Amino acid sequence: MKWLMLLIIVVPALEIAILISAGNLIGVIPTVLLIILTGVLGAYLAKSQGLQALKKVQNMTVFDGGPGDAVIDGLCILIGGVVLLTPGFITDAIGFFLLIPATRKLVKPLIYKWIQRKMRNGNVIIHRP
Repeated sequence: MKWLMLLIIVVPALEIAILISAGNLIGVIPTVLLIILTGVLGAYLAKSQGLQALKKVQNMTVFDGGPGDAVIDGLCILIGGVVLLTPGFITDAIGFFLLIPATRKLVKPLIYKWIQRKMRNGNVIIHRP
């Protein structure tokens, strides 16, 4: 919870500082247009990647017996898409990092380790039919 509070306070403060600096460097109108452009591009990328992840989950469920990896992809895409809705350059960078398949592959092992740790500690319980 302390990390969440830190993110809620620190990230917006950094975003404001960067937006002010960008506004001073390239101008207000280009900065606003850049924010709009990253939002539109991010929404398009989130939609296309989300549809691919959904198809992958469906195929893995039918043919491989479990969606596993595709669910983590979907989670990353969801978080990346939501983060891109927040105006700012730091959150946009994080969002695009989670949406692009090549960079998402770098994060997935960390998510697996986090889930495994939670399961070992008894914080996550999986019920199978």
